[in-house]
Amino acid sequence: MARARGGASPAADILGRVRPLAETVAAGQGHELVGVEFRREAHGWILRIFIDHPGGVTLDHCQRMSEELGDHLDVEDLIAHPYHLEVSSPGLDRPLTREADFVRFAGRDARIMTREAMAGQRNFRGRLAGQDGRAIILERSDGQRVAIPYDLILKARLEPEL
Repeated sequence: MARARGGASPAADILGRVRPLAETVAAGQGHELVGVEFRREAHGWILRIFIDHPGGVTLDHCQRMSEELGDHLDVEDLIAHPYHLEVSSPGLDRPLTREADFVRFAGRDARIMTREAMAGQRNFRGRLAGQDGRAIILERSDGQRVAIPYDLILKARLEPEL
């Protein structure tokens, strides 16, 4: 659905104002807000909201979230130009963005990319095996455990379960 708003704001500022609103709406519906993106694509500006729900995200969850959040965005008037609002699940390769995500998904396989090399390596794969202070413990397929400090994590995603 296309929406137009008044008042110009850079994309980062828009994200900063949309995220708390989306978190409130998501929590009110029993969802977890996983991520928010606002970017220009071939067919225009897209505000993309990713939600998760115990037991999985359904089309009905996405529709209700889109309707309620869309109504709030219309009232708040946060975006100065036309855009499309999309609400979806984070997918099988869900991003891990908070420390709580690493705890919640302990025992699951993940891919982690670090900001800088650790022992000559920036990309890691393995099973999330807990945490140690300010680091997550990743157990690699060879059984070796690697402690990766949270502040070095650039990207982290779950590996889809087959």
